[in-house]
Amino acid sequence: MPDAKLDFWFEFASTYSYPAAMRIAPLAREAGVVVRFRPFLLGPIFAAQGWTTSPFNLFPAKGRHVWRDLERICSDVGLPFRRPEPFPQNSVLASRVALVGLDADWGEDFCRAVYRAEFAEGKRIDEPDTIRAILSALNVEPGDAMTAAQSTTVKDKLRAETSKAQELGIFGAPTFITAGGELFWGNDRLEQALVWAGRGL
Repeated sequence: MPDAKLDFWFEFASTYSYPAAMRIAPLAREAGVVVRFRPFLLGPIFAAQGWTTSPFNLFPAKGRHVWRDLERICSDVGLPFRRPEPFPQNSVLASRVALVGLDADWGEDFCRAVYRAEFAEGKRIDEPDTIRAILSALNVEPGDAMTAAQSTTVKDKLRAETSKAQELGIFGAPTFITAGGELFWGNDRLEQALVWAGRGL
């Protein structure tokens, strides 16, 4: 079905985007849905609501629940989990490199590796050395990828993707949008989003 497509909008600093990113590929194959990875930045979206940081920091009771909830989710699906410190981490560099990789053949693997580094291994994804190590492990030349990520073209593309997310009404991550424009928010809506995408809705 040509319309069996789903856009996967995610932010590398997003808690629930971690299990979603690790689960989506095999589930999409099983559902016969083509997924497009679309990294963006939540910072400008939060700022438009008057927030200076993650709502999980702004509302402590909610934050405490989220970390325990994420532990349970990861345990249930067999994912390692380690709370990142600090939280949230600046994801601009990782997002730019992801855009470079998504135009090549290593982008999705890079995205999953970034999430593993941040939420399973306790590494700082805002540190260039972490990104270089991930690239090397994927047999991608770090220098070339990092240079491309700093190009005006890639910087403009990330800004454009973030603006597009705002235009689409995205308010958090992960968000899934079908070819028909149906928006689903949250890791727990992934399966439902794939069903709707598979119907071409």
